[in-house]
Amino acid sequence: MHPVNPYTIRARKPYLSKSAASFISEETLSSRTRRPKLKVSAKMVSGKKTKKTHESINNRLALVMKSGRYTLGYKTVLKSLRTSKGKLIIISNNCPPLRKSEIEYYAMLCKVGVHHYNGNNNDLGTACGKYFRVSCLSIIDPGDSDIIKSLPGDN
Repeated sequence: MHPVNPYTIRARKPYLSKSAASFISEETLSSRTRRPKLKVSAKMVSGKKTKKTHESINNRLALVMKSGRYTLGYKTVLKSLRTSKGKLIIISNNCPPLRKSEIEYYAMLCKVGVHHYNGNNNDLGTACGKYFRVSCLSIIDPGDSDIIKSLPGDN
């Protein structure tokens, strides 16, 4: 078997033959590459509302990151709950169920609010202004933010 030359470029075959492409209009071809348009319904209105609350949570989180005190990560969240320093716990939606239930149990014992973040751990890390994934965080001091009053915790 001959080694592959990295400098040769192989052309990809088109998805449609030229004869088949002549029967299909440009709109159909462009719609194959784009996402289909969503139908407007009553659910869309609620989707916009959750998007607004999602953005406001992100803004409040950014303010906590600037002016408040917090801990990121599972182990430090448990430490803050054991020492009764945490005021609010935020958990991403793809946190493993065993960890999530353990954090919720500790939070219940300490009477601390738990908020289930709508995004995954990548989204939560980005909302915190970090370049890594964050599955859960504990807010110790909210600083200038009103995140604890606005998110009392929805167990």
